[in-house]
Amino acid sequence: MDRSVIIVAVALMLGARPVCAQSEGGLLLSAGAEKKVNKQLSVGVEADYRTRNDFKTADRWSIALGGDYKLTKGLKADVGYTLLNSNFREKLTYSSATKGRWRPSYWGVRHRFHASLTANRKLWRDLRVSVRERWQYTYRPSKDVERWKLDPSAHTMELDDDYVRSGKGKNQLRSRLQLSWDKKRALLTPYASAEFYHSWAIEKVRYTVGTDIRLSKQHELTVYYRFQDMHNVDEDDFDPDMHYLGLGYQFKF
Repeated sequence: MDRSVIIVAVALMLGARPVCAQSEGGLLLSAGAEKKVNKQLSVGVEADYRTRNDFKTADRWSIALGGDYKLTKGLKADVGYTLLNSNFREKLTYSSATKGRWRPSYWGVRHRFHASLTANRKLWRDLRVSVRERWQYTYRPSKDVERWKLDPSAHTMELDDDYVRSGKGKNQLRSRLQLSWDKKRALLTPYASAEFYHSWAIEKVRYTVGTDIRLSKQHELTVYYRFQDMHNVDEDDFDPDMHYLGLGYQFKF
């Protein structure tokens, strides 16, 4: 059978699947370093890597730079920049007017800036609650990417040489509520949080449970499970619900 016929058939089958009816598993790995400049100011760097498709496909890697400043005893502000290199998912569209359009997955860069305010206080004994409100802006530059024009009736496909995926900017607010059992000098600091991503409507909710592991004054690990529940997602930014296992390392000096 001709290769183009096979690809057209596969693409049509992909398009026939229910888009939001599945969930996937993934891995989150991170490593960072933080320097305390003085009693109020800290700066840091962090690298991140994640997978999707039930741990089989690389999803993205990122490098972030940031700093936070302690305004009062229970309130701090932070700002940061993140360079993201993401593996954008393939996309298939079909209509009677345009026939089919298939864009394979591809790697592309995004730039993200954020600013946050975090308030925390002790509720009872070692139980702490924190509330964080974060604004973030993410920009995806325009990029020449591969896209194919599909004609199922003629069993043909043609490369769209002039296709450019246009640049796009997006503002979001991220509201997080977190509870933690923060006992001084304890080995473990368990925590649970819920974080809401929203602009005009709730777009994503992250539920996380885990614990920080204090190895020493300078070295700390975190292990966690996260469920990412998607809502009102633009078709262009589609991601399924995700189950993540996470592992992070932090060095403080």
